[in-house]
Amino acid sequence: MRAAAAPEPDKPKRKRARGASRAQLLAAAREEFATRGLEGARVDEIARRAGVNKQLVYHHFGNKDDLYRHVLESVYAEIRERERALDLAALPPVEAMRKFIEFSFDYVAKNRDFVALLTDENIHQGRHMREIVDLTSLHTPLISVLQEILERGHAEGAFRDGIAAQQLYISIAALGFFYFNNIYTLSAIFDRPLDKRAAIAERRAHVVDLVMHAIRADAA
Repeated sequence: MRAAAAPEPDKPKRKRARGASRAQLLAAAREEFATRGLEGARVDEIARRAGVNKQLVYHHFGNKDDLYRHVLESVYAEIRERERALDLAALPPVEAMRKFIEFSFDYVAKNRDFVALLTDENIHQGRHMREIVDLTSLHTPLISVLQEILERGHAEGAFRDGIAAQQLYISIAALGFFYFNNIYTLSAIFDRPLDKRAAIAERRAHVVDLVMHAIRADAA
């Protein structure tokens, strides 16, 4: 009696495996680029971190610069996805704005590699970011949501008029980003460990209070 033929490999599983390899590579590359920057990062080390063959890196991403661009794109896609999950449009304007400020600060506090990656990309004058297809579309919905929150808040008498959502977004992002991008030099300047939990909590409360007071109706 002939033995039954072995079943063919399941194609969807193969696709998932390829997807997993890509995700592993992006995670490994994000860590390597955040630690060493584009110039210092090595494809060999990225492959080792991901536990895959070096050739798989080139198969998925072409070269190191393309991989770096994909990492930046995935980072921005991730933060935008988390912002959408906040469902700010469904909240009262004051609550929505406070929640967004807290989220923005907490994200950089918990994702220091995000700070390192953006700092490195600015050294390269944002040239990889400009190569991301539909980069603007990642940010436009968020700015529209913030503008809608500002308008609702003004209509309710909570926020002052004339605040540009894009400028407000930049200010909110800067207040957290600067702190974590310079946390060790600031610690040295003020002779205080600003990377400790209590210091970060103090900074967070200050940032939220500062922005909320700046936009309220009686601040003009």
